[in-house]
Amino acid sequence: MAVTDYWNPKTETLSREELTGLQLAKLRRLCAWAAARSPWYRESFKLAGFEPEQLRTLDDLRRIPLLTREQWMASQAEHPPFGRLPVAGPEAAIRYHTTSGTTGREPLRALDTAKDWAWQSEMWCYGMWGFGVRPSDVAYVAFGYGSFIGFWGLHYGLEKLGALNIPGGAQTTDNRVKQIVGFGATVVASTPTYALRLAQEADKLGIDLASSPVRRLILSGEPAGSIPQTKALIERLWGALAGDTAGMTEIGTIMVFECSHQPGGTHIIEDHFIEEVVDPITGEPVGYGEQGERVVTSFGRGIMPLLRYRSADLVVRVPASSCSCGRTFDLYQGGIRGRVDDMKLVRGTNVYPRAVEGIVRELPTIEEFQLLLTRDQNQLDRVVLSVELPVDASAESWREI
Repeated sequence: MAVTDYWNPKTETLSREELTGLQLAKLRRLCAWAAARSPWYRESFKLAGFEPEQLRTLDDLRRIPLLTREQWMASQAEHPPFGRLPVAGPEAAIRYHTTSGTTGREPLRALDTAKDWAWQSEMWCYGMWGFGVRPSDVAYVAFGYGSFIGFWGLHYGLEKLGALNIPGGAQTTDNRVKQIVGFGATVVASTPTYALRLAQEADKLGIDLASSPVRRLILSGEPAGSIPQTKALIERLWGALAGDTAGMTEIGTIMVFECSHQPGGTHIIEDHFIEEVVDPITGEPVGYGEQGERVVTSFGRGIMPLLRYRSADLVVRVPASSCSCGRTFDLYQGGIRGRVDDMKLVRGTNVYPRAVEGIVRELPTIEEFQLLLTRDQNQLDRVVLSVELPVDASAESWREI
């Protein structure tokens, strides 16, 4: 049987009309399921005056009320530990994962059934196969394997795909570098910043990663993977192609991936998700080429349905024809561009961390950096950029900065 560039050739090449029809059929089933079994959606639909029977076209999607993280977290707090979104209790689940959490905030908690988990692995297969990972590959997963969902789905996706899978949990960075080289890994999965950290450690160990068998890096977990300058730096240090992906604990897996054609953006897995792009303030839809907030509806996780969830991710959607791979899935140009709440107004100027990183990564002498927003005694906002250089950095390196 001929090997194609697509994990699921049938759905990845559907016409837009066929794809829309598939999405509508799945949306009707999901809404009926949620209305019948989820206390949260039963009440939410009633308050919004929405019934699944009202879904006649995809335009009717906007009848469904939006869901925010704040609402989900409040439901968890009022009805611990999982809130009222699930359609069943933990006795029906086989896995329990959380978000990474932030200081002062409880992590979001998520359940998965065996069917959910098989679907999540399938989504990773779309992305990895599309980027060129094959059963003959040796894949090293540089991930801590805790309760944070992280690369768990990728791990099982590699098994499903048939690649030799090396879990790199509970290792120091230097040991991970040695294992990557010693095991002859051809694929490495990590966050973008950790890929840079691994390269930094390899240099200290006298290991030339660019000469190693690694030919592909799968990046996820941070918007940095879609910043061209950061991605170019990672590819130069590793001598390998770097492919961006993005996922969420809320859906349990990835929803976008960069294919092997590297079009400068990530394909949306549209047969399993409906992705809307809206104005973050008004909630009104924006068109191709306009930046907005992504709102996701997921068809895969059955125990915790997700309908029109406001992700707070900033994206720019472009048509499938922007890539030459032949997929009919639209793309997010530049991947996930940041967060709605990332932007800071400093003396009348919008400052985005992504833009700052894009400038910093063009300077090869900078190993790491930190951006601080402060306010002086005159109540004027100040941006302070601290950079880390190699211990043997020359005076010329300092002048370059």
